[in-house]
Amino acid sequence: MTFNVKNTFAILAITFCSFAATAQKKELTDDQFFKGNFKGITQALPQSGPWVDESHVVIRKDGKSFLLDCKKGTEVEYTTPAVTKPVAVKPTVTNKNNDLFVNDVQLTSDKDKEVNPIVSPDGNYVAYTKNNNLYTVNISTKKETALTTDGSDVILNGYASWVYMEEILGRSTAYKSFWWSPDSKKIAYFRSDDTKVPEFIITDGTGQHGLVEKTRYPKVGDPNPEVKVGIVSPDGGATVWSDFNEKDDQYFGMPYWKPDGSALLVQWMNRLQNNLIIYEVNPATGAKKEFYNETQKTWIDLDDNDRIGFLKNGKGFILSGDATGWKHLYYYDMNGKLINAITSGKFTVTNLNYVDEKNSIVYFTARSRENSATRDYYRVNLDGKKLQRLTFGNFNHAFVNASPNSEYFITTYGNSSTPNKMALVNNKGKVIKELGDAKGADFDTYNIAKTELIRVKSDDGLYDLPMKVTWPVNMEAGKKYPVLISIYGGPNAGTVSDAFQLNGTQQWYAKEGLIQVAMDHRASGHFGKEGVNYMYHNLGDWELKDYSTMVKWLVANGSGDPKKVCITGFSYGGYMSCLALTKYSDVFTYGMAGGSVTDWTLYDTHYTERFMGTPANNAEGYKTGNVMNYTDKYKGGLQIVHGVIDDNVHLQNSLQLISKLQDAKKDFEFMIYPGGRHGWPGNKGLHFQNLKTKFIYRYLLQKEVPVGLIK
Repeated sequence: MTFNVKNTFAILAITFCSFAATAQKKELTDDQFFKGNFKGITQALPQSGPWVDESHVVIRKDGKSFLLDCKKGTEVEYTTPAVTKPVAVKPTVTNKNNDLFVNDVQLTSDKDKEVNPIVSPDGNYVAYTKNNNLYTVNISTKKETALTTDGSDVILNGYASWVYMEEILGRSTAYKSFWWSPDSKKIAYFRSDDTKVPEFIITDGTGQHGLVEKTRYPKVGDPNPEVKVGIVSPDGGATVWSDFNEKDDQYFGMPYWKPDGSALLVQWMNRLQNNLIIYEVNPATGAKKEFYNETQKTWIDLDDNDRIGFLKNGKGFILSGDATGWKHLYYYDMNGKLINAITSGKFTVTNLNYVDEKNSIVYFTARSRENSATRDYYRVNLDGKKLQRLTFGNFNHAFVNASPNSEYFITTYGNSSTPNKMALVNNKGKVIKELGDAKGADFDTYNIAKTELIRVKSDDGLYDLPMKVTWPVNMEAGKKYPVLISIYGGPNAGTVSDAFQLNGTQQWYAKEGLIQVAMDHRASGHFGKEGVNYMYHNLGDWELKDYSTMVKWLVANGSGDPKKVCITGFSYGGYMSCLALTKYSDVFTYGMAGGSVTDWTLYDTHYTERFMGTPANNAEGYKTGNVMNYTDKYKGGLQIVHGVIDDNVHLQNSLQLISKLQDAKKDFEFMIYPGGRHGWPGNKGLHFQNLKTKFIYRYLLQKEVPVGLIK
């Protein structure tokens, strides 16, 4: 449920008055607090899928499978039918002891490790990298072919340089930077030359002589990898190089093969990251021609690997882009000519789900036009007409499972105060059948802390900022309560959703009297690229201005204790916490900061320069965004935590902040995790949780930590 500030006084009055009524309700037990056993309070929803055909879907509940007839709304018990005829199965490749196997047949045999094995679309080859060279092996003949031979510590063929993996291609690629053509006749790949990229040395205390690890890591203003885009046959031969000058200061995004394999679409971007050009490259010659060109006053995201979706009929493609200030869908022909905008307006499309090409209907998911903290499912004609919301109510439709041609879909929906439900809906928006409710029979009999979504007007009056609050149980009028704020805070990376949440830790802290808050600023994604643009050349400014506005509202209207306001986050959230305890120390009194950036010159080129430019063209932005420039204002309590071998946000960030605090004779807490990177699992992860728990009890609750909370 969403509330505006003007309604809040009435809401709080109702909240306080309701406490007398809740006094008769049962209190949660330690089994529920510490073991998360909410049986009877909530219950599991059915599991939906797979779809058997367009109007029949398998539903699993109570340990049994049922076949749901979407036309009739009836269910019958279902048993998966036996396979009566052979089904063609694409070969499955596995890596055992550094060698490749397909269906238990060994393909390679040497001491070197094959990395990122990918079977060709036709199932005849496996492509992979080894020692930074690109290889294939023919599955039927077991012949291995080296497609490149110049791989080394600084020449990477088909294996991405660190900054490309982290910021452009994505961690899920595991450094893979080669792509099969749809017809299996070609492989496109990046050849990265890291020679000019500075090495960053990481050390740890492992063993007698310690660990030394070197990474080619370009920090702000440093040379980037020199990248060439090659195309080669899986049977070997000369690489055809795309017509780019690798010496230019540029980036390349993930390329797209046209569906027939006739051309490779290469995403090119300038170092400033405000001009995206997609070139159509001829695989036979490497010649390129402009296919798409976009310029923005701020930046364009190159790490959007779902930018283009081709239609199966070969007549065009759908492109997603935010040049208007909001991310929308656009219909283009196969030559890159815009036919029409499919969606428009002040809302954000988050996913292109399905295109019904026969009927020219596009199905997509978007942040709700009514409430940016929720998701809705829509349909619209390919020509941009007849937009229709298919989901319903003031709910967050977080999970949609559509039939193969989207005639029906199953939605899982709820909001901050309503446990999730599940329903079958048709593509006209009619609810066919309710399928389940996570609200248990005992839900209303327990004294459960209230969680709600609140909107607070920004100081400049432009935005209704979203804040999700779990209030303490049994609140007393006039009493002040400590506030715990959990954030991330990065550009277009909001964490507030109008979704139901119930867990033991949340309820325990509510019992202990904590106001628990998640909050998002104007640049978190709720208000489109239009809002995110506020961060351009200005990281660290608007985020904390908006956070401070929401904290002041909690103090003035929500019983927040101004002497006990704690902010916590990791990575960008750690940066926010450090800056809050220094630059905004009049608002934030405590902070827990993990894996924090403290000075943007210490982070990588692609991410930082996208938003901040360089110190050469944005000296003031780097100055105002530097935590170290505000250590003189630090006066609260800050816990600083970092992994010793963090290869993303280097430990030097926390060390430099600590040095400044020490020079200023300021007190703080510090913990390092040997062997820890940008996060750490196992007992060290539990130790980190306990560290934060103890901090909360020491400074916010000011009492001993219950034994059951220590992991």
